[in-house]
Amino acid sequence: MIAPSGEQHELVHGDSRVVVVEVGAGLREWDGVLVGYGVDEMCGAGRGQVLAPWPNRIEGGSYEWDGERQQLPIDETSTGSAIHGLARWASWRLVERESARAVLEYVLHPQPGYPFVLRLRVEYRLGDSGLVVRTTAENVGDRACPFGAGHHPYLAAPTGRVDDLVLDGGQIGDRRLDETWHRPGGWRIDLGEAVVWADASWPCIQVFTGDLPEIARRGLAVEPMTCPPQAFRTGEGLIRLEPGETFSGEWGIDPA
Repeated sequence: MIAPSGEQHELVHGDSRVVVVEVGAGLREWDGVLVGYGVDEMCGAGRGQVLAPWPNRIEGGSYEWDGERQQLPIDETSTGSAIHGLARWASWRLVERESARAVLEYVLHPQPGYPFVLRLRVEYRLGDSGLVVRTTAENVGDRACPFGAGHHPYLAAPTGRVDDLVLDGGQIGDRRLDETWHRPGGWRIDLGEAVVWADASWPCIQVFTGDLPEIARRGLAVEPMTCPPQAFRTGEGLIRLEPGETFSGEWGIDPA
């Protein structure tokens, strides 16, 4: 039988073990570090998913690009939004493989609401300092395209409740967070048991306390993003990729 998340790619370095999957090139498992999901489960709540060519939501799925109105399918009916891009349910191809490294690639072809061609690539490297993720997007079409990206890891709370985590100097407690922080120039978020970091390519962070049934506040989403929500509509932080141009950025997780 085929697993719901497709082929499983296990990365091992010392005592660390990370599982990357074919579907969406996502992070499925990292014991003690991430809130993951079982090999027999479909990913829920965005756990470990790659968000491209936009992170977060586009209200109404509608935006204008170079004078043309585009309409994306609405896949979050509760908010009437197009959410988290077009690649997280696709089958990504494994193109490079080592014992502690995997590179997956997906070509996003033109479709309703996004008539552009992107080659997406995500590299995962597990080493002494933890996990490093490099995301690359190349415009391989013949016209400029809008682009944004994000990743959606949930950092596991050691006590089993995000309430006990200390974030930016204060305990989370019973607060329900789902907010965007702007941190240009690179950033580090120290959660005590792990540090999430990103280079200057990811000036935004979505912080979410996992208030969904699948997560039940067991982990905190710290999501590196190239742009804030609604960027396709507002233009804020939106990347314009001309034909042949490439975006590349790194982020990672260092366990304590």
